[in-house]
Amino acid sequence: MQIIPGITNFFRRNAAAYMFLTPWLLGFFVLTLYPMAYSLLLSFTDYDFTQPNSTQWIGLGNYMKMFGSVFGQSEFTTVTGEIMRVDPYYMKSLSVTLTYVFVSVPLKLIVALGVAMLLNQKLRGVPFYRAVYYIPTLLGGSVAIAVLWRKLFEKQGLVNDVLASLGFTDLPGWITNPNFALWTLILLTVWQFGSSMIIFLAGLKQIPSEYYDAASVDGANKVRQFFSITIPLLSPVILFNLVIQIISAFQAFTQAYIIGGGRGGVLNSTLFYTLHLYIQGWTYHEMGYASAMAWVLLIIIGVFTAIVFRSSRWWVSYGVGE
Repeated sequence: MQIIPGITNFFRRNAAAYMFLTPWLLGFFVLTLYPMAYSLLLSFTDYDFTQPNSTQWIGLGNYMKMFGSVFGQSEFTTVTGEIMRVDPYYMKSLSVTLTYVFVSVPLKLIVALGVAMLLNQKLRGVPFYRAVYYIPTLLGGSVAIAVLWRKLFEKQGLVNDVLASLGFTDLPGWITNPNFALWTLILLTVWQFGSSMIIFLAGLKQIPSEYYDAASVDGANKVRQFFSITIPLLSPVILFNLVIQIISAFQAFTQAYIIGGGRGGVLNSTLFYTLHLYIQGWTYHEMGYASAMAWVLLIIIGVFTAIVFRSSRWWVSYGVGE
């Protein structure tokens, strides 16, 4: 029975702290935790927000709708006896998103590290160039840039005009060609390397120059110094950037929605996972199915993040006891 007085004394001693934490706690429970719990509940229902009175509990029906095609099913029966069709576009959206993540994230980090190393040199005007290279990150996620990108890569766009002046003819519309549409979006996200570049630059400035001086005296060239000094000492920063960019890539939406015309482009070539989720929830009003898709996406991101952290023990060096 002494537990309750102990808890009371604890809160009494920390009353001031909890008073200041109250706005954050209210925001967390009301705006984050409650919607997450409610969406988990909706993921087991057939919920149409335009007809809330017709909501039905269907158990794992929404999840079977997602993955039924993997087992060769085209339709199945829910716990209520209702016949539901398997989503024919779910696996396509997952495939497009995984391709986007596996290609765009490494390219973005490579470009960001390369530019960061250039801007780490003692040259005149470097602060100006740092600001210039960071600007695309501030603008890249906007609708205006997505519209501009779409115009650039149209059949009559500036990109084809420039290539035509160099002698290349009969060029396709990059946005409307299913073989190249996704690559234009990858190029757009690689162009937004500014945030990763700034983080890499901060990490590079923490590496003592004495290491490079000693390596030069030992006869190590620039390439050997890069792989033996820069990469190992920068590995914690690489880990941070890798995790952040993987999460961001899985959540990409605006570019695909605007450039793909809101429907996933030609032959669903730019049907990102989040775009498909949005279409199911807000176009077809299948909010229960959209909630299930959101929870699966959360699990996928969690798995990839866990794999990265798990593998970091073999390639991340913190310089402690080594």
